[in-house]
Amino acid sequence: MSKWLQSGRRRDLCFLLAAEGELRGQQLKSRLESHYDERLEPKSFYGSLSALVETGFVEKRTEGLHDVYALTEAGERRVREHGEWVRACLEATAE
Repeated sequence: MSKWLQSGRRRDLCFLLAAEGELRGQQLKSRLESHYDERLEPKSFYGSLSALVETGFVEKRTEGLHDVYALTEAGERRVREHGEWVRACLEATAE
C-alpha cells in the first residue's frame, strides 16, 4: 500500500477528483469542508494537495488565475484498488 492511503484527507481528495474529473483548489476545499462539516486550514489543505501532486497521484495545471487539479492514471488506479478493498471488507462483514 502506498503511503498516501494512510491519510484520510488525501484519500478523500482523490475520491472527490475521481467523482468530479477535475476541480479548482477552492472547489475541492469547499466540497471537503462540506463533507467534514468543518473548516479546513488552507495551509494544511493545500499541503495535502501538494503531497498528492509530488507523489504523482494528482496533476495540477493553471487555468487563468486558478489551479485546477485532476487525478493521474496512478491516482485513478489507487482509488479503484482502495474502493475494491473497502467493498471486500464490507461484504465480509455482511456474511
